[in-house]
Amino acid sequence: MSDNKVKIGNLLFNDIENNAYLNNLYEKTLISYAKKTLQVTDNTDTLNNNEINDLLRFADLLSKSNHNEKSEQQKMWAQEIIVLLNYLFPHSNSIKAFGGSVFSNTDNSRGINILGTSFNEPFFLSQAYLEFKKDYLRIPSQKNLHFLSAQKQVYDHLNDRCFSYSAPTSMGKSFLMRMFIKEQIENNARKNFAIVVPTKALINEVSQKIIREDLNELLEQHNYKVITASSDIALEGEHNFIYIVTPERLLYMLIAHPNLKIDYLFIDEAHKLSAKNSRAPFYYKTVDMLNKRHTPPKFIFASPNIPNPEVYLRLLTDISKNNFKALKTSFSPVTQIKFLLDLKGKDVSVYNPHTEAPINIAKINDKNATLEDFLHVIEYNNRNSEVSRNRQTIVFFNSKNKAVQTAQNFANRLNLLNDKELDVLSRDISSAVHKDYYLAEMVKKGIAYHIGYLPSSIRMRIEDLFRKGKITTLFCTSTLLEGVNLPADNLFITTKKIFTRKMTPVDFRNLIGRVGRIEYNLYGNVIFVTEQDDKSDESEFIEMLKTKVPEQILSVEAGAGVLTNPERKYIIETLKSGNVEIKKRNERQSEESYELTRKFSLILAKDIVSDNSSLVRSSFSDLLSSEDEISIRNKLKENNFHPDDDINISADQSLNLSEAIRNGLHYPERKEGHFRYNDVMEFLEKLCDIFKWEQYEYSTLGKITDGKHKKLRWYGVLLLQWISGFGLSNIINKGIDFHRENPNNFWINKTQMAYYQDTKEFRNILFADTLEVIDNIILFSLSNYFLKFSNEYKRIHGVTSFDNDWYEYVEYGTTNPSTILLQRIGFSRETASYIKQHPEYIIELSNKGIKLSKSLIDCSNHNVRNEALNVILNMPEVFEKIRN
Repeated sequence: MSDNKVKIGNLLFNDIENNAYLNNLYEKTLISYAKKTLQVTDNTDTLNNNEINDLLRFADLLSKSNHNEKSEQQKMWAQEIIVLLNYLFPHSNSIKAFGGSVFSNTDNSRGINILGTSFNEPFFLSQAYLEFKKDYLRIPSQKNLHFLSAQKQVYDHLNDRCFSYSAPTSMGKSFLMRMFIKEQIENNARKNFAIVVPTKALINEVSQKIIREDLNELLEQHNYKVITASSDIALEGEHNFIYIVTPERLLYMLIAHPNLKIDYLFIDEAHKLSAKNSRAPFYYKTVDMLNKRHTPPKFIFASPNIPNPEVYLRLLTDISKNNFKALKTSFSPVTQIKFLLDLKGKDVSVYNPHTEAPINIAKINDKNATLEDFLHVIEYNNRNSEVSRNRQTIVFFNSKNKAVQTAQNFANRLNLLNDKELDVLSRDISSAVHKDYYLAEMVKKGIAYHIGYLPSSIRMRIEDLFRKGKITTLFCTSTLLEGVNLPADNLFITTKKIFTRKMTPVDFRNLIGRVGRIEYNLYGNVIFVTEQDDKSDESEFIEMLKTKVPEQILSVEAGAGVLTNPERKYIIETLKSGNVEIKKRNERQSEESYELTRKFSLILAKDIVSDNSSLVRSSFSDLLSSEDEISIRNKLKENNFHPDDDINISADQSLNLSEAIRNGLHYPERKEGHFRYNDVMEFLEKLCDIFKWEQYEYSTLGKITDGKHKKLRWYGVLLLQWISGFGLSNIINKGIDFHRENPNNFWINKTQMAYYQDTKEFRNILFADTLEVIDNIILFSLSNYFLKFSNEYKRIHGVTSFDNDWYEYVEYGTTNPSTILLQRIGFSRETASYIKQHPEYIIELSNKGIKLSKSLIDCSNHNVRNEALNVILNMPEVFEKIRN
């Protein structure tokens, strides 16, 4: 007798997805859904009562699947059937009854609530088991909420020494981290937690959720502080901490505070470790630094839709020995319906994921139809529907200019909404940026764009009003991929690229997962748009839908799309020559590829000289013998190479800097109480030579136009305004004046120049450029160089601090000590300036610190009120104590 046992469930569910009757019923349902969504009045292919009942039974059966390999997909299909039927027949009690059973079987309690139903098992033992399961899945720190089964599996591993998990975008990966931290704190744990997020925008979103939604008064009760920068004043006290940082901020935090204790390190969006960009090496560097500690933290990696999440544990351990824990799930609690809007071929189709083929639904009769026409239909229905909740739409572009221009074109077709909150936001945008800023006018119509360079206070209010349904259409770029949670019903995807590169399968799945979020709804529509001037057709979208996410490799390893073998060999040959000055390999090498190559070379050089065993070093072992490493070590030491953890600056730059400071170089001084532009430019030109910006920052700080550093002159204007404490609107007005006086060589985009004309269109290009320069050049590139300058100045002069520290001025955008102190407490630059200008909110200001009035949370400024609510929870000691 064979020992091979077959589960009954495997036999029952093994081939159910190929059942012809089920597939026929599903396709009819999908077509009916598409027609109703598109308002097609054709009544063919509608379901009769018998077919509805049969489909409900199929759904109930699928939801009970326990097949070893197909269970998750079959349970998701069961949910999808219920969602589609409920949309088609919203008043059907039988659909809601079956829906309660289906969502109960898939452990989707949130789905039951959204569906507006309940479920009780008819048999005592079954009901007892159901109650047991509900209790088992109850979230420890949120007793009224329940995990999905897949979430519970992940949650139970968050205390492992190292763990990596992958799940769909809609599965709430970061939510699990936050709930784990909350439970630990409620149980009186005295630990420090760090969550690494890929963008600064997510720092604001995650920190606010933790402070306001998760912990609130628990922060003060358990003596915890949320930290977002290494300069936060709370770090000077005796507390436990929750760090919310980007990988770059974490690195500089570890450099500035070598003894910084971290017990848990959560890396969100861990698939960035497989990316080919300048950010990836920071993950490798920080993980290695923490892993080498006597007591390393516990490492948790979370990534979307990765089939092999264990690959990221290679940063910590040899996974070939199977001494790792990783988990992957494909189960999603929400459904995405995919449409193909072909403006070139003039038809609309719905995609059947089970046959992997489109089904034509309708022809587009208007030969001049545009994307804006379809958006207008959705918005018209919003404004004229009796349903209280608006349908919300996100439109994705690969270009910021295209996103802004399309938003502007669409907004021009709409009337004002006369909504108080939108009007207030409009006035605040006009005041903070400029009255001619396109965004200021379009938000009054419920339209906005969401792109990387928006000021954080404006961006967060746009997100908040989108969640409230006041803003109904949002035009986005790749910032949408970085984890922003928004309740979209419709996602229009207009491109197959992110900027100039083709979307990877990981990017693609991550993007479409942004519609349908279990916090808000059960389903969403993804509409792939082929516009009339597209060079490709809709078949490329279909191919992307069919393509599975391949197994990921680490960006430090050789492979297509990451660090290539020629690039790895080039690094080795450069180091063998005793040099760390990595130049572009050839003119075809992209800037991202060059930055990745350079930063990995700096990590490798330090690891070899300091004999540090790291994944980066071992990944080059096929090209490096022991003799090679000894030779490299000796040659680098002969050339005065000093290992440095800062991978933004190379040794050749550091040597130049040390020599210049020893020869008397210092930051520009004030003259008659002010910094002078010519002095600033003279200093920046010296830094350009010292740090070799023409080589290392060739597209920005070191860009040459007509033999001059014209971009650097523009950056100098903004830098001087920024550190002088001017508000954003004043800086922008100064920029307008600068370009009126210097109209030649105005950059329309990265590759195109024009003669500046002082029109609304040119001004908006200028506004966008100004905001982007402040974010990427002033607050990132120059800030990092000034940090290096200040640290080296202190080292050479033997001081721990000095007056006229421009790194501090850049970091806080002011030279005023009070405004700097307010920012170190947790306020933004804008809010700190507001408080400084309103002394009625300052009770005490002295060398001992600052004391603020609690009336600040009731002030007339919306942004100030919002920030004050965060600070009063995270830093309650800086507010007055009100006695009863």
